[in-house]
Amino acid sequence: MLLFFSCVLTLIFGYFIYGSFVERVFGIDAERATPAVAQADGVDYVELPTWKVFLIQLLDIAGIGPIFGPILGALYGPQALIWIVAGTLFAGGVHDYFSGMLSVRNRGESIPEVIGDELGSVVRWVMRAFSTILLLLVGVIFVLAPAKLLSNLLGGAVPAYVTVIFIYYFIATIVPVDKVIGAIYPYMGGLLLVMTGALGCALFIGDFEILANQDFLTNVHPGKKPVWPLLFITLSCGALSGFHSTQSPLMARCIKNEKNGRAVFYGAMVTEGIIALIWTTIGMSFYDSSVDLQAVISDGGPGAVVNGVSTALLGGLGGALAVVAVIVLPITSGDTAFRSTRLILADVFNLPQSKIKSRLSIAVPLFFIGFIISQVDFQVIWRYFGWSNQTLATLVLWSAAVHLRHKGKRHWIATIPATFMTSVVVGFMVYAPIGFGLPIDIAKYAGIIAALLACGSFCLIVKPKASSLCE
Repeated sequence: MLLFFSCVLTLIFGYFIYGSFVERVFGIDAERATPAVAQADGVDYVELPTWKVFLIQLLDIAGIGPIFGPILGALYGPQALIWIVAGTLFAGGVHDYFSGMLSVRNRGESIPEVIGDELGSVVRWVMRAFSTILLLLVGVIFVLAPAKLLSNLLGGAVPAYVTVIFIYYFIATIVPVDKVIGAIYPYMGGLLLVMTGALGCALFIGDFEILANQDFLTNVHPGKKPVWPLLFITLSCGALSGFHSTQSPLMARCIKNEKNGRAVFYGAMVTEGIIALIWTTIGMSFYDSSVDLQAVISDGGPGAVVNGVSTALLGGLGGALAVVAVIVLPITSGDTAFRSTRLILADVFNLPQSKIKSRLSIAVPLFFIGFIISQVDFQVIWRYFGWSNQTLATLVLWSAAVHLRHKGKRHWIATIPATFMTSVVVGFMVYAPIGFGLPIDIAKYAGIIAALLACGSFCLIVKPKASSLCE
């Protein structure tokens, strides 16, 4: 367990040290009015207490990602823990902070508008389409996943749960943010933290060992799937996830002061990283080998791991509560995925959302399309989501790099992770069956070349300028 606790402490200290550095590089203005104050509308722009905003942000970005992804990542061995720590501090935290704070500086704009302001109108329109499709995929995934978990836990037909969840999502998408999300989610966030902490304590008390018989850097994946690029696509939430950038603007419209941004955006990412560390450690220590873990996943998916581990470590009641906490995650991200989509489309059509009629005009067709997508095979949706998610994260990091370069600031805090992730997403599409299906060696070279070209183009084309969107 020494490795696990070292990773947790690194994340905690990283929040105070590197998180503070990122905040200084951005340059907050505590006297500047936030969108919650300057554009208050009682629906989406609503000032909320910081502790509520933090817990809502945590639930919005969490989904099933920091649980299911780390369980699958555990198949690769302890290297997954290193990616969680490095990814959270140097990629995910930077990504989430800048997607949130650039939105704060730009009237609470959705992420396609923020990226478009930095990378141009063509990219803006591409990102409007890309983000809308991604969020629809997320919304549908986070309908199907909790519906299946509820069916396993309580019995009953999956379609019935799908219907109930869709109805709830519709309501949460159109009512004012403080009526459902602001009123309920902070307490759900507390439940998530308590039950995840209980599982972490149970691991410690049980004296488990992390794959004690395996070399630290050995890829122990039963299928011998390559760590690069697959681990960085599979284990996204809990390290770096583009989905987070679509959620940050929701809370960018609710924070009271720019000085709260580090706690809300960078802090929520670090907290999610700790959750991911716990579940990755569970995957690597509860089972005797990655082969045994793979057998459970093959039989019932990551949800079977959640159910079995929670019950074994916490008993019947504790296990049921832990599973309920896991069910809360996708539900509280699914509704905000649809809400974010509504706001993106409202920005596209310049349609104010203070009146219920305007919200319904977007939400009704949006949910109709979402229902149609839900009829597609879950595994197909999930495969395309992974690549799309990390591609969005890469674009957001490049946008942050452009912003900092224009301001003459230390752009490398975004440029380095953006360059790395460029190699990952390009390499994945070259290698993966859903892409070109070429050998891994070709994928590696393609990823490296793409990363070098992107970084070189950035350095040659993007130059500091006197003013920028955040002046």
